[in-house]
Amino acid sequence: MIKQTLEQVFGYSTLRPGQRPVIDAVIAGRSAAAIFPTGSGKSLCYQLPALHLPHLTLVISPLLALMQDQLAFLERHGIAAASLDSGQSREEAAAVMEGVKRGEIRILMVSVERLKNERFRAFIRHVPISLMVIDEAHCISEWGHNFRPDYLKLPAYRRDFDIPQVLLLTATATPRVIEDMRERFDILPGDVTATGFYRPNLDLQVSPVAATERPARLVEWLRPRLDATPTQPTIVYVTLQQTAERLAAYLAAAGLGAVAYHAGLDGERREALQRDFMAGRLPCIVATIAFGMGIDKADIRNVVHFDLPKSVENYSQEIGRAGRDGLPASCLMLAGRDHLNVLENFVYGDTPERHGIRYVVDDLIASSQGGAESQWELLLNRLSQQCNIRPLPLKTLLVQLELRGIIAPRYSFFADYRFKLRDTAEHLAERFQGERRAFVQAILDASRRARTWYALDFAALDALGAERGLDTRRARVLTALEYFVDKGWLELESKQMTDVYAICQPDIDANTLTDELLGYFRHKEQTEVERLHAMLALFESDDCLSRRLAEWFGDTRAPEQCGHCSTCRGEVARLPPVSPPAPLEHQNLVALCRPLLERLTEHDAGLPASADLLTRFLCGISTPLFTPLKARRLPGFATLEEYPYAEVRRRLAVHLAG
Repeated sequence: MIKQTLEQVFGYSTLRPGQRPVIDAVIAGRSAAAIFPTGSGKSLCYQLPALHLPHLTLVISPLLALMQDQLAFLERHGIAAASLDSGQSREEAAAVMEGVKRGEIRILMVSVERLKNERFRAFIRHVPISLMVIDEAHCISEWGHNFRPDYLKLPAYRRDFDIPQVLLLTATATPRVIEDMRERFDILPGDVTATGFYRPNLDLQVSPVAATERPARLVEWLRPRLDATPTQPTIVYVTLQQTAERLAAYLAAAGLGAVAYHAGLDGERREALQRDFMAGRLPCIVATIAFGMGIDKADIRNVVHFDLPKSVENYSQEIGRAGRDGLPASCLMLAGRDHLNVLENFVYGDTPERHGIRYVVDDLIASSQGGAESQWELLLNRLSQQCNIRPLPLKTLLVQLELRGIIAPRYSFFADYRFKLRDTAEHLAERFQGERRAFVQAILDASRRARTWYALDFAALDALGAERGLDTRRARVLTALEYFVDKGWLELESKQMTDVYAICQPDIDANTLTDELLGYFRHKEQTEVERLHAMLALFESDDCLSRRLAEWFGDTRAPEQCGHCSTCRGEVARLPPVSPPAPLEHQNLVALCRPLLERLTEHDAGLPASADLLTRFLCGISTPLFTPLKARRLPGFATLEEYPYAEVRRRLAVHLAG
């Protein structure tokens, strides 16, 4: 059965290493995990079984690019698959959902955020699902390098949707992360398949160069590779968007066909660049990590790190995009320690301050006055602004409250719904009789009209329902509105995503909880900084780089000496030291901070001018508060970005205490 499908549908004569046990487990009805290197065929582990399972295969993916490449592959092989994403029109999304309902679409791909969508959950609950696939599954674990707090809710979603089995896919998971993934989804140890991380066709070279000499060294290294016939497709990774722009311009001026790719470009431009690179019309991309996820290009011959990667896992993932065709490929690391401050600042910028955590805790306590049955409603972006915690660490904070049993997620909903009628309100109501007509009329009566759009007021509708003896439960109202959309009777828009949590422990000690959470984030901060230094230690290793990299992921099968890394060639790297900036005591910290302090007073921001807030301003680290204050435009912003964050914070703390 498997062999026949493999040959007739996918056109392969054999399976790759590791694929068979995963596919067998899924077809046998068991949950499984596949930890394969990038480009080793993880996707087939769900694509083939999906054709033999009775119901829908639901794929959870973190990025649209991952979905699009896989959808294109499935379409080429005649497999009915689709995605739901924010770029689709309402008509396109409706057509996909109708195809899923009829059973015509076998594989549906969505982002993890889609599962928070009230309307999507109402739809998917009525669809039988055989298998939930979680791509980039290391995001489930807070010890994974791309931890996404929303992923922690996937076990609960699995129970809500009554999904019998799960398949986890990732290329970069350490033993600790694998164990975390396995436990969250009750996967038997024997159903975890890891094929190893050693890539015999990748030449790993660490050749650190001083920052001032790095662009010229890159040109020298790239020229013979980009001038070759055929030219060698190349990705150059940098950390910052402005570095991507400057370096691409430098390479282009040197006669090398390179362009910049980063998240600051509009979606249309990024898609065009990706298409050109995939088609071979563009030989070299200078990119932030926004480029590469899901890029299924087999013949990338070179991956260069101009800046330090964010972690060993990121490095492994990024070099894993080279040589997927099995032919030799080169991976060059040019960076030195000069970029370490930037990476450390990313870490420090994600650590909430104590008063920010206390604001969240107090907001929770204020909502708990109703006792154990109380619930807490919040809009993430609004709360992020109020407590001055970035959205991702704020999500992590909420997850920590969940893990401590203080809150439990109930549901998410859009606070605002509005609709525009295709015909008159009278005609809409007249389409129904009896109680249904009264129900539709109540929806119209409870909606405020502004020109062509009606804003639905759920509180007013509840009151009307009670007054008129009607069932106006939210779920029924949304089902009705979706039905009207399907019929073409109205357009529907929703916004203001609101998360609702049950408060399980209303009697909490605010000080103790705040200190616990701050301790958690400080420990996480220290762990992340240690990961950066572990990465530096890997690059400066006296031992085989391929072996050290494989061992990081628990793979002991790599040879002691690979023979195709710079260390094995006797070129042990020593990252050049950074020229220290002028001593910090020569800087007038009070004068540098004065513009921000004045702006804080003008706007009455309600947040203290703490050592961390001032350090983030001087080191050029954005916070939610800085956006309304327009702090990035103030004199002093980022003037100390070359200095270690911890040192600036320490001196400011002493100054504030004095």
